Amino acid sequence: MTSFEQMLDKYANLVVKVGVNIQPGQVLMVHAPLETAELTRLIVAKAYEAGAKYVVMDWEDEAISRIRYEKAPEDSFGYYPQWHADMLEQFAEEGGAILHIKVPDPELLRGIDPAKVSAAVKAAAVARQKYQAYTRNSRISWSLVKAPTRAWADKVFADLPEEQRIDAMWQAIFHMNRVEAEGDPVAAWQKHIANLKESQEKLNAKRYKSLHYRAPGTDLRVELPEGHIWRAAGGENERGVYFIANMPTEEVYTMPRRTGVNGTVSSTMPLNLNGRLVDGIRLTFKEGKVTEFDARDGREHLASLLATDDGSSYLGEVALVPHNSPISRLNRIFYNTGIDENASCHFALGSAYPVNLEGGTKLSREELLTKGANVSLAHVDFMIGSAELDIDGELPDGTVEPVFRQGNWV
Repeated sequence: MTSFEQMLDKYANLVVKVGVNIQPGQVLMVHAPLETAELTRLIVAKAYEAGAKYVVMDWEDEAISRIRYEKAPEDSFGYYPQWHADMLEQFAEEGGAILHIKVPDPELLRGIDPAKVSAAVKAAAVARQKYQAYTRNSRISWSLVKAPTRAWADKVFADLPEEQRIDAMWQAIFHMNRVEAEGDPVAAWQKHIANLKESQEKLNAKRYKSLHYRAPGTDLRVELPEGHIWRAAGGENERGVYFIANMPTEEVYTMPRRTGVNGTVSSTMPLNLNGRLVDGIRLTFKEGKVTEFDARDGREHLASLLATDDGSSYLGEVALVPHNSPISRLNRIFYNTGIDENASCHFALGSAYPVNLEGGTKLSREELLTKGANVSLAHVDFMIGSAELDIDGELPDGTVEPVFRQGNWV
């Protein structure tokens, strides 16, 4: 095998053994763009070698996605096939694992009516609520991974000659996923997971009541609910199998108290929102809810997100990522939330993950709200970290101490 083939083989093995962590007799569903066929075939082979009973393929083509928005009748966008949602729910009920190669073209839906996109996204979210409960509660193993496509590479590496862009993207993906590590990348990931868990344990021991963020354009206080849990790297599904929900990962995250967010925050990176770019986001919160908002570009797309439902105007996630993370040191915007959120501290508008609250996975929607967790059809991360970000933490006794200075852990 060539050097590239060896790296690709290692990456596919890592995705199967660490990402979704396929178990003997398990069924795997893979959602993948057509352009990623070479990697996808390797992943399927590795899954069967790991003992998978069956691998279900769900191929995607962004050109066809755009054709729908250009050609379909108006009543198409509020429709999502219930049989497809039922299939996903049954798949999850039977303990299947889900793998997404998630690499949306940042310019895919340029020029498309935002109302069409919002209607389609909401229709899918409504139909798939029961299925989403399996992933948000970590009842099944699921993982989001990355692979180059032409449109994505052209956007991210526009400064390089066209013939070099795909190779540059592969090099970046291998680097941020520790595939370049000498020896076994699986072992490198085990060490990385242990380091992230160390930060997680320190934060859980602190039991901060609130965090205060300060940076240019940002002055925000975020209260944390009683019983909040910081998590990092991955977690166990209901059968006790450990998996990594997003590869790469550098974050330690928890939930805010739904009504305990006050002040103003500004984004530091563009957001790829379902194939539409939103940049220069500025949000003002009062008692948890967004009361004012703006964006330098894509304001109409941000408005659509905030109008999804009542919960989409509240925060559901608080995540800490040092500015000197390996991905941040690449000094490049990837226009892919799964990567950019691991180069920057971030928040998420929309639903909280119940796993971030003691006993949260066993609570009803109403009980989660009572405990201070946000509930929504949406969950959209946006980046707010930089070398100018300071964060203070308030301890249970009222003492305030530094957590981040100039973008990094104190």
